[in-house]
Amino acid sequence: MLAVPPRIELVRRPIETQRLVLVPIETSDAADLWSAVDGSRAELEPWLPWVPFNTDQDASFRYAEASAQDWDNARACRFGIRDKKTRRLFGVVGLEAFAHLHQSVELGYWLRTDATGNGYMTEASRSVILWAFSTLHAHRIRVAAATDNRASLAVIGRLGFHFEGIARQAERCSGRWLDHAVFGTLATDARS
Repeated sequence: MLAVPPRIELVRRPIETQRLVLVPIETSDAADLWSAVDGSRAELEPWLPWVPFNTDQDASFRYAEASAQDWDNARACRFGIRDKKTRRLFGVVGLEAFAHLHQSVELGYWLRTDATGNGYMTEASRSVILWAFSTLHAHRIRVAAATDNRASLAVIGRLGFHFEGIARQAERCSGRWLDHAVFGTLATDARS
């Protein structure tokens, strides 16, 4: 079984990296989430099917509320990626689709446009992966990205995931079917 700690523990003592603070998504993040999504809509929409439904700050509030409930019910753990100095929200990295019996989770993430190209997503994801293995006691983490989403595939490559195959027409997004490259990593894989 996955060992999901109470959300308040991570609110009080978030995951910290050299440049970032990773804090569980709370309803108080709604305005920041809305600003990040709305300002990055053109870049996010081709890859993320939920973006067209995020139409106002209320939608971001509902997402934040659902994220807190998912954590409290041990279904998912989503973190806001914030600058360590300014606390500006750069995006979200999360562990989704908890399969407790199999100790398996899925990694998901997105980054606001004006924060890309700085290595933030690799830094944040690496910390969440280590947390998943050490704290959740996950055995396996899966991640997938559209086969033509070069930015996301580059992050996955830097994280050292193993390619497992192509899921044909795995997702409908922006009026087109996307094939997904599927990757996995295990707790027993060497960590760099």
